[in-house]
Amino acid sequence: MNLPITDRSQFTESSALTIETITHVHHWNDSLFSLKMTRPASFRFRSGEFIMIGLPQENGKPLLRAYSMASPSYAEELEFLSIKVQDGPLTSRLQHIKEGDPIYLGKKPTGTLVTDALLPGKRLFMLSTGTGLAPFMSLVRDPEVYAMYDEVIVVHSVRQVADLAYRELLESKLEGDPLLEDEDRERMIYVPTVTREPFRTQGRIQALIDDGRLFEQSKGPQRFVPDDDRVMLCGSMAMIKDHAADLERRGFTEGSNAQPGQFVIERAFVG
Repeated sequence: MNLPITDRSQFTESSALTIETITHVHHWNDSLFSLKMTRPASFRFRSGEFIMIGLPQENGKPLLRAYSMASPSYAEELEFLSIKVQDGPLTSRLQHIKEGDPIYLGKKPTGTLVTDALLPGKRLFMLSTGTGLAPFMSLVRDPEVYAMYDEVIVVHSVRQVADLAYRELLESKLEGDPLLEDEDRERMIYVPTVTREPFRTQGRIQALIDDGRLFEQSKGPQRFVPDDDRVMLCGSMAMIKDHAADLERRGFTEGSNAQPGQFVIERAFVG
């Protein structure tokens, strides 16, 4: 039997976890939702990083999973994007969370989907499937990213049109964002693609790369150029593996926080 999420007495603060409060929940469809929570005054992270969040189990121990922050590093609240897994140990409960409910938040953000892990370049491509969009929603709303690149290209591949979370915001080029200048917003390019329904762009990301559709809105070369282009990958492990191999065949080298490169991947799981 699942514990009621609202029972704050089941939560215990520790050296690794704080207890935060849900401030907003949005259900995009039957399989996708996002949530916002309070942010501790001392919590610092780089846009694109992930953190552990979770709920207590019946034995009192925290059940935690890694989630990328979908909010930029300056945001007053922390935002996360999640799938709904009916038999998932955490998401089966997390999908029912409501405003005012408590939630665990880790204290040590980390990750490689950060600009620090990339060499300087001219174009930044963020290739995502499903909830892999989350860290890119953090980065695409960070003014510092636009100071580093001429173009910031967000690519989101999903099965159904309804799975295109944040679509209106991205199609509006982040209209109303408090910190982005108009020239920043003009350099942001959004490429949504759908694989199992009719849509203006259809097909997997690899197909868009191979036939050039991925580059149609760019003012730069209509192909990947290792010297100038930087790529971030976030999605299923199969997607990451396939695209990493493709980039390496094209002459790209993988980067890390310790040794920046031309593309980076994230191995955090959500379930």
